[in-house]
Amino acid sequence: MMKDTVTKIQGIDASLLKQAQARLDKLTKPKDSLGRLEEFAQRLVAITGNTMPDIDKKVVFTFAGDHGVAEEGVSAFPKEVTREMVLNFINKGAAINVLARHAGADVVVVDIGVDLDFLNDPDIPPFSTCEIGGKIAFGKNGVAFISNKVVYGTQNISKWPAMTRKEAEQCVQTGIDLAIGYSKQGYSMFGTGDMGIANTTPSSAIAALLTGREVKDVTGRGTGIDGHAFEHKIRVIEQAIALNKPDPSDPIDVLAKVGGAEIGGITGLILGCASQKRPVVIDGLISTAGALVAYFIEPKTKDYMFASHQSVEIGHRVMLDKMGLTPILDLNLRLGEGTGAVLAMFLIEAGLKIYKEMATFGEAGVSEKKQG
Repeated sequence: MMKDTVTKIQGIDASLLKQAQARLDKLTKPKDSLGRLEEFAQRLVAITGNTMPDIDKKVVFTFAGDHGVAEEGVSAFPKEVTREMVLNFINKGAAINVLARHAGADVVVVDIGVDLDFLNDPDIPPFSTCEIGGKIAFGKNGVAFISNKVVYGTQNISKWPAMTRKEAEQCVQTGIDLAIGYSKQGYSMFGTGDMGIANTTPSSAIAALLTGREVKDVTGRGTGIDGHAFEHKIRVIEQAIALNKPDPSDPIDVLAKVGGAEIGGITGLILGCASQKRPVVIDGLISTAGALVAYFIEPKTKDYMFASHQSVEIGHRVMLDKMGLTPILDLNLRLGEGTGAVLAMFLIEAGLKIYKEMATFGEAGVSEKKQG
């Protein structure tokens, strides 16, 4: 199934970029004067294959999973926070809820690897079958929650592989199914987000392996650990790589041995969006680790990605550079959840509105720049 999705991914049509540029050059402004807003519009035209695309419905997926490596003390927070934050998302109390509401995007929380059975949790409303697989429920404030659990947390990567290869492939397939399912429901812009205590550790391991950089060059302080814990975190990642020996030429092997369930879900979401010709706005370090795995599976996925922002995590920029992606915002963000993605949606959509709604010189009766 994943292979079938990957074979459907095509590169964007460069001629559509030129068509979009031609319209932009006729708008009542100096050529290229709206900078990257014009780039966003061009790319949306090429991604969708539509010279007048619409962004009718936006959605951000916050994939949640626990990590066995948390027991190594690589995070400032205990793993229980993953469960608690999932409930916070459902009850619309988190930053992603506030910012997504402001951006007009729906939030979908996906339990792909939390070490808890939410289906029997008294804090979660009753579930009903969802047409895209798994189970779906709505919190009291209307946030969608999908239980598509693959693992009850990953293994401690400093001692064992994070997952089996089959589990890693299931995580990717979960993301693919969500992208395809929500595309069929009319969603035209997607965002990625994450929740998982200690997940900057596997993300940094993925960054090191797939970019060929030293662990110390791609590892940051995550939730704000002190100097001693930071040095320990680097050693834990180095140990995980040495022990599990992931094959950098096989991105699924890397994901399985040192990755995370939510990272795999993000990988699949990006592959699915690319196969459906849907733009996908990637968030920070963890989302970009998932994006990098998708890129190594199929480099053409890059054409469908917008890098929302530059995180303070040093490995983030390294991964973006590897894919040739330029971040839209630089706000010193390091939260995750999809917060950067929904913020960037504002600007991407603004570029499209300029492209579609601004008058041309001819329509406005404004004289164009003299030639020569």
